[in-house]
Amino acid sequence: MPESAMTETPIIEIENLEKHFVLGGGGMLQRGRVQKLHAVDDVSLAIHPGEAVGLVGESGCGKSTLSRVLCRLADPTAGRIRMKGQDVTDLTTAAFTRSPLRRMIQMVFQDPTESLNPRFTVFDLIADPLRQLAAPANRAELKAKVEAVANAVNLPLPLLSRFPHQLSGGQKARVGIARAMVVEPWLLVLDEPTSALDVSVQATVLQLLDRLRREAGVALLFVSHDLNVVRLLCSRIVVMYLGQVVESGTTEQIFNQPRHPYTRALLSAIPTLRAGQQRERIKLDGEPQSPVNPSPSICRLYGRCPSQQDHCRQIAPELITGADGRALRCHFPAA
Repeated sequence: MPESAMTETPIIEIENLEKHFVLGGGGMLQRGRVQKLHAVDDVSLAIHPGEAVGLVGESGCGKSTLSRVLCRLADPTAGRIRMKGQDVTDLTTAAFTRSPLRRMIQMVFQDPTESLNPRFTVFDLIADPLRQLAAPANRAELKAKVEAVANAVNLPLPLLSRFPHQLSGGQKARVGIARAMVVEPWLLVLDEPTSALDVSVQATVLQLLDRLRREAGVALLFVSHDLNVVRLLCSRIVVMYLGQVVESGTTEQIFNQPRHPYTRALLSAIPTLRAGQQRERIKLDGEPQSPVNPSPSICRLYGRCPSQQDHCRQIAPELITGADGRALRCHFPAA
């Protein structure tokens, strides 16, 4: 991404964002204390035009919930959300859907088969967001825009008359991307978009996304548990654990010199075919902290962390950004 893009107003900026889910009372022993699952806690992030950011972590870390809140498919519990400098936090999901800003952030879902209405042709699947959010002047304009975006994602025009069950997995993925791109968004949020695809198809879809980023200037937030895939596409990586950002930095920083114990453990699990380059496997043994009413004074990795000390259960670490731009949440990071 050009350095000039980093000086522009971020497409989306979140500040101290939280998303909690109320589970109910805690029973007799806790005297009715409300139980809250902290899916996202105190997350701040800015994404600039043309940037590709990877959001990674194990299942249950909060990355998918964060992406849904960013797209305003769910309301935040606390924090602020700004789009191109405009605060949209206080807009309800219903109000945001009616806002002109709705078209500027689009989501591509994990399973293309589940996200496509089987009763719609490919043409209508792609045209539907246009009808709802962009209101083309006439049928000719609608047809022209659908065909243009189909060409942009390398989807043959004869497929526009087909139904989802007549498409391959790769073609369905292209339809999902075309649906998101047809309204010319600023940001695509991609929730595990390649996880259900064969490796060869994954590579083709990743190349397509990178080309769209470069040519159309759209920014990407790529949500995934597959760090190898993120490495191919993203220039910056954000690592989440139990609702919190534990480390973020450039792709080179994260892969070449990971400093947080959780990041190091994730990377050590990636297999490599190159002799002498396999990392020593770091295992996170022990019971994870509960995301339900977590203690504010205990590090959330405590109990699994190979570097933990008594201090980690007395004072929870804060996320601190260094001079090199890397952010870390750890009392005892690797050098």
